[in-house]
Amino acid sequence: MGCLGDYFVHIKTIKKEPDIQIIKKYLLEKQAKGLSSQTINLYLQSIKYFYREIYKSNTNIDIKFAKTASKLPVVLSRAEIDKIISKIDNQKHKMIVALAYGCGLRVSEVVNLKIKDVCIDELVLHIKGAKGNKDRITIFPEKLKESIGSMVVDKKGTEYLFGSQMGGKLTERTAQKVFENALRKSGIKKEATFHCLRHSFATHLLENGVDVRYVQELLGHANIRTTQIYTKVTNPALRKIKSPLDV
Repeated sequence: MGCLGDYFVHIKTIKKEPDIQIIKKYLLEKQAKGLSSQTINLYLQSIKYFYREIYKSNTNIDIKFAKTASKLPVVLSRAEIDKIISKIDNQKHKMIVALAYGCGLRVSEVVNLKIKDVCIDELVLHIKGAKGNKDRITIFPEKLKESIGSMVVDKKGTEYLFGSQMGGKLTERTAQKVFENALRKSGIKKEATFHCLRHSFATHLLENGVDVRYVQELLGHANIRTTQIYTKVTNPALRKIKSPLDV
């Protein structure tokens, strides 16, 4: 159910003019259920849009709610990613993690990849129906060319690249467990998740001097401000500053 649909169920009777106190109570209930600040703001903006654009209400919904936390993404170093991958014995599982990092993929994009989406000779991946139902092209690491190539021999293009033993695709949870188990075996103490592979992909590209606009395109971000968060993680000027303890 969408944001507005859920709101309509909550208020039961839709009136032309918004009841600010009811809206506040509704959003506080969402917060109590543990929803993120970004999600609560999405509900708030949907409600504001409905009354302003659909019902043409002049009532100002002046609610300042759930300020988005400014948190930096958890990024793994190249050495840490190599260590995590080395702890995975199953070749298919190893490729899941390696490809997610090497192409900057979300976990949903990894498990939904089909063989026909992998253009090994051109070193590109065609991501279809990604977040926001958008398609995009991203890079494919030449280092994985041979390993992935051997996985797709004699298989149909419509088959999933990382198919399950029971047929069909792997679940997102399976891919996440692969990463979590490897992270634990590696002894790395960072609070990393599967999505940190995507964070690391973006950060390492910026460290390599790739323009942030190209990184935005590879990640499929609609707004460049989403991509620019990685420039805070990889600021080379800050890294050159020595602590006064070292001077």
